[in-house]
Amino acid sequence: MSEAQEIAMGQEADPQIIAQYGLYADSSLQQFINDKGQAMARISHRPNIAYHFRILDSDVLNAFAVPGGYVYFTRGIMAYLNNEAQFAGVLGHEIGHIAARHTVQQQRNAMLGQLGIIAGVIINPDLARFAESASQGLSLLFLKFGRDAEKQSDELGVEYSSKIHYDAHQMADFFLTLQRQSGNNENQLPEFLSTHPDPGNRYVTVNELATKYQKDHHSTGMLVNRDSYLNRINGIIYGEDPKGGYMEGGVFYHPEIKFQLTPPQGWLYNNSPQQVQFAPKDGSALYFLTSAQGNTPQEAASKFAEQNKLKIEQTATKNINGVPAYAIVASQAQQAQDGSTQVTVRALLYFLEYNKQMFMIAGLSAPAQFNAYAPIFQAATESFKQLTDTKKINKKPERVRIKKLTKDMTLDQAFNNYKVAASRKEEFSILNGMNLTDKLKAGTLIKVVEY
Repeated sequence: MSEAQEIAMGQEADPQIIAQYGLYADSSLQQFINDKGQAMARISHRPNIAYHFRILDSDVLNAFAVPGGYVYFTRGIMAYLNNEAQFAGVLGHEIGHIAARHTVQQQRNAMLGQLGIIAGVIINPDLARFAESASQGLSLLFLKFGRDAEKQSDELGVEYSSKIHYDAHQMADFFLTLQRQSGNNENQLPEFLSTHPDPGNRYVTVNELATKYQKDHHSTGMLVNRDSYLNRINGIIYGEDPKGGYMEGGVFYHPEIKFQLTPPQGWLYNNSPQQVQFAPKDGSALYFLTSAQGNTPQEAASKFAEQNKLKIEQTATKNINGVPAYAIVASQAQQAQDGSTQVTVRALLYFLEYNKQMFMIAGLSAPAQFNAYAPIFQAATESFKQLTDTKKINKKPERVRIKKLTKDMTLDQAFNNYKVAASRKEEFSILNGMNLTDKLKAGTLIKVVEY
């Protein structure tokens, strides 16, 4: 792939990624990642291309790069970083993927992690393809790198962050945080450690690389900048932002569009500005809600079926709790290697006209399992109704709040002072990159989470 093709690919993907996740509305944080990113890009092995750095409005703990110089951090990973040096290490790692053209190699080889639409779930690939075509198809987000590429990017992350005077030992410490956090939360998109497989004992290797760099270059006074970073992220949204939709008590609420829906119970879920998805843990079905195009539900159904080459098998005009809707049962076929066509997906699709907008709610499975799943899809979709509960509409997000300790104490004692629930102490200790037994000095800044 030529460099021009690579850059064009990034330019095409960038607006799709922003549409999928949204940019985090904090201009000072966006300026911070751009300033540090541009400084690092200038000393990278590919300073000749234009780089673009974004913080996405997603609680997924991840950072990734796409071909052509585009680097993305989520607000989720920004919340878990504990100093500028950790931030710089991850930033250097991502720039390393671009500098070494790993993103190009992975795209060329089509080694996509598209099966992991929801973390912990290996989605049937036919269902994943259907869901991708229903949205804008963001395979680039799930490029999964090999261990050799990860090792090289770790080396470049150490080199680049060190060159702009940050202590790369901090990058090693952050990998411990990632390991602890990845075992603590199942219900998320593929995270840093699943899209960036561990090339070995990363903590030990990165520490060794940092020590060697500093020794070889006689580096002294390397920056950590803990307090300045923590003050910078004070108030950052933690976890889901309710205004974009949230789960509570087995019900999905969307305060901005003002609807509620009871999805299949016990299914894992992922929410983004474009689409909310649910899947059972075995990945045998997928249920999602997204926008649709058309002036009427029937027109939206016809357009979608035509665009996705669906064969419509059944139709029905519906009224769901006062909302006009049109339901279809449809199938999608793929051509087999022998030239024959084979039905790979059956779907129950509802097209709803609500608040002057058109929506599609889709339930998909393999043909053999469709009859078992169809009643589950139907019950979930027909729970769709207007949201009127002001408490649900006005729910506020949790935010990271930075506190300064007034005296020496352990992290556990500090959490007690700030009335942290016992059930969340371990979660917040990981957020701080600490253990509950750690002894802290007066004046130390820590993170707690409050509304």
